[in-house]
Amino acid sequence: MDLQTRRALPPLKILLCSPRGFCAGVVRAIDAVERALAKYGPPVYVRHEIVHNRYVVESLKGKGAIFVEELEEIPETTAPVIFSAHGVAKSVSAQASARNLLAIDATCPLVTKVHREAEIHWRRGRRILLVGHSGHPEVVGTMGQLPEGVVILVESLEDIEKLKLEDESNLAYVTQTTLSLDDSREIVSALTRRFPLIVGPHKEDICYATTNRQAAVKEVAPHVDAVIVVGSPNSSNSQRLREVAERAGAPAQLVQGRGEIDWSIFGSITSLGITAGASAPEVLVEEIMDAFAERYDITVEMVSTANESVSFPLPKELRALA
Repeated sequence: MDLQTRRALPPLKILLCSPRGFCAGVVRAIDAVERALAKYGPPVYVRHEIVHNRYVVESLKGKGAIFVEELEEIPETTAPVIFSAHGVAKSVSAQASARNLLAIDATCPLVTKVHREAEIHWRRGRRILLVGHSGHPEVVGTMGQLPEGVVILVESLEDIEKLKLEDESNLAYVTQTTLSLDDSREIVSALTRRFPLIVGPHKEDICYATTNRQAAVKEVAPHVDAVIVVGSPNSSNSQRLREVAERAGAPAQLVQGRGEIDWSIFGSITSLGITAGASAPEVLVEEIMDAFAERYDITVEMVSTANESVSFPLPKELRALA
């Protein structure tokens, strides 16, 4: 595009959120699949999407990963089976062991922390309330760490009002790691008001990446006409970013790639915020920016609210190769 054509385009200032995109748990999970492919050769089976992103999943499929929802879909094999970053119920691990499958656990260490917290509370005789979203793989995995009925899911303030517990003096709570900070604070405040003796986590369960990405969106959203969140619709942290932007006053659209942009929303805007969920690769952010550069004369400003230096070691089965 020549300079004259560029000047004819309407100006658009893009505020690019930082941090955005991949977190340490996602990097670890993707690396685990790629290292397993390098070590054992294809196929490598992965139970559930390794992370909630279509681009990532399709890329790994192209390298020889086979994704399944349940272990029953895997034939008798010596190939490794990787558990996704969201974590799995103990029954899944037990099933893999019973079949002598080479299971490699790529659960995010911050999710594993919640699992351990829940188990410690249970061993101390406490009933556990889990703040999270029904059906999300992380929630299913956390509830599946303990016998059925031990963990009660709390999704809303209404759920708290409906709770009828025999012993209200011996409770604990844990939370899903990818919740909205504002929503979770509201629910936790209501829990502690109703159950003053309830025991919480020693350290916040909502992960650093969720916290940092939401903080960056809160900083940017009041200063732009609209926000684009790059991420998948089944990604909890991406959906929460969209909600955070809208609560801060900016219309927000969640897209998986440039082909999903609804251009009718952005016709006369002069400023745009862009962020990406923790499972969205940077290449998709670049594609989105390229798409806007074809229609606007863009200038880009980075808005950084935190520096991230967190990293997690690979699962032990893959560390020697690393």
